[in-house]
Amino acid sequence: MGAKGQRSYGRWQDRWWVLGLMLLVVWVGIRLALNGWSSWPGILVGGIFYAAFMTWFLMRRRRKDARAVGTEPDRVPEMERRIARNGEAPDDPAEQEAMVRLIRRREEKLRRSRRWAFPLLGLIFLGTPFLWFASGNVPAGLWMLGFGVVFMGWMIWFNRRFVRRMAAMRQRIEGVGGYA
Repeated sequence: MGAKGQRSYGRWQDRWWVLGLMLLVVWVGIRLALNGWSSWPGILVGGIFYAAFMTWFLMRRRRKDARAVGTEPDRVPEMERRIARNGEAPDDPAEQEAMVRLIRRREEKLRRSRRWAFPLLGLIFLGTPFLWFASGNVPAGLWMLGFGVVFMGWMIWFNRRFVRRMAAMRQRIEGVGGYA
């Protein structure tokens, strides 16, 4: 966090270029594992495009969140980590207000996407194996079905845990009597 009055630049993992580089490495690694070395130029070009797009999208989201809650974009990942790790509430009243606004923003986004996000993910990850089965590739269908079940189970568990931790953090900040 740093001392009062000093600007905190966050962890190096939160910088835009690190995020883009991690996305590029993951994309290229997965695609090389699936397609082999013979197609590396196309994989690298696709990975650069994908990493640039996702980095732009995530940094845009971070700036919008910061503007909506009244803090700097560099502070948003730190606030999210505090919530996700069930950390202690901030001492500064302005930081507490920003944290509560971020929690309310996340809760509203979860409420709005509740009706379509999980069903769409379920259709993608649990419906795609049936295309593999229909094409006659049973092993690929079984792998995709197993991955889909594990991934959807993890998503549901992670979502519920994050919602509980957001509620706990908001309760710690607002207290029993509510936030004035």
